[in-house]
Amino acid sequence: MAFTNPIRLLLNYAPFAKRLGVVSIKYVGASRLPTKWGDFDMHGFAETGNDKVHVLLSLGDLSDGQAVLTRVHSECLTGDALFSLRCDCGEQLQAAMETIAGEGRGALLYLRQEGRGIGLLNKIKAYRLQDQGADTVEANEALGFGADLRDYSMCKPMLEQLGITTVRLMTNNPRKVAALEEQGFSVVERLSLETPHNPHNRDYIATKVGKLGHLIG
Repeated sequence: MAFTNPIRLLLNYAPFAKRLGVVSIKYVGASRLPTKWGDFDMHGFAETGNDKVHVLLSLGDLSDGQAVLTRVHSECLTGDALFSLRCDCGEQLQAAMETIAGEGRGALLYLRQEGRGIGLLNKIKAYRLQDQGADTVEANEALGFGADLRDYSMCKPMLEQLGITTVRLMTNNPRKVAALEEQGFSVVERLSLETPHNPHNRDYIATKVGKLGHLIG
């Protein structure tokens, strides 16, 4: 049975509106990716018509028909690679990889849509507005962007490439649940992905809950 929650009723209204486009994507190939949590297989995908590339990390046998522990993670250079304390993205990425490795089976989609889809340089501009008192939603909107411009259309061909049809989704974001269900995937369980708060990201997380509908707990 698919996961449902009353907050999905909000997904038809800004800033929660689902944005599913039509993404043409091709599978490039795979290689081994050893990490401190275990040895993953790294699968590369390229969108046609632009320079966007995405990665799926897999571990274990995913084609046996059982629900696959899955994380859909949008790129966050500042959090994932530069260890920023302004967000919880890097800690969520690491927690997801560790959880998958602990279970011995799962998939992590790493999607190239920095700053909820506004790009790295605009994200820096948004950070400056946040330094002046705006929250993360207000900063994006002040720059002329929606609160969340991410598109999850690429998830369908990426998951289908590995034969995944049913997932246990690690997320606090109901839009991700709705997006996968909209594309025909069965989300049988939503698993919260909570990380420690700090003085630099406390307001950011509160805004995700209060204005973006994220579910903590």
